[in-house]
Amino acid sequence: MDVYQLVRVLSEAEDAVEGGRPVAGTGFWRAVSAVKADSDLVDAFADRIGAVDQRAFRAWALLVVPLWVGTSLMIVGTVLGLILIGRAYSLTGFWATIAFLAGFGALLVTTHGLGHLAVGTAVGIRFTGWFIGTVRMPQPGVKTDYASYLRTPARSRAWMHASGAIVTKLVPFALIGAAIASGVPVWVTWLLVLVGVVTIITDVRWSTKASDWKKFRREMRFAQPL
Repeated sequence: MDVYQLVRVLSEAEDAVEGGRPVAGTGFWRAVSAVKADSDLVDAFADRIGAVDQRAFRAWALLVVPLWVGTSLMIVGTVLGLILIGRAYSLTGFWATIAFLAGFGALLVTTHGLGHLAVGTAVGIRFTGWFIGTVRMPQPGVKTDYASYLRTPARSRAWMHASGAIVTKLVPFALIGAAIASGVPVWVTWLLVLVGVVTIITDVRWSTKASDWKKFRREMRFAQPL
């Protein structure tokens, strides 16, 4: 795709989002791939692409909150999860189990996006807010500023995508020692193992085709050899 085609496609995408229509069918994402493949095009088109992406995202997302609000909620949720797991040490029986599982659930929900945010910020990607995508997929996510995303090296973009998935896989296994030490029933420990294994299988069978690991592989194809 040459520069003239890029300008035409981006103009069509801009017209689409301004009219409340999706960018599907405009060639927008093919244009994005063309820019990623040619670093000389990034400075010329990153801001326009970022603006279109943000408009399209706002029209798609079910709920969007400011970055500081979402980040604060995720951090509070993570701290609450750790407190609940710590509380399980001083409880017994049913309530210890409930506290531990509630804390585990809180950590699973909150740390995925925080992983993306932490790694992305470290490599120079900015973020614009937190969101819930759809009712069917209520997992909270953190939205990149696509202009800064394009200006970040492809390898770094790839690891930003991988970071959330890696954190999600680590959490169940990291809590096995806590489950044993807290004295919760042994089935809780096996549940952690099961969740960890299932998430790995899910990544292999699904995420490589539709989620974080698909994006990781996509960006690594744009990465220059070391």
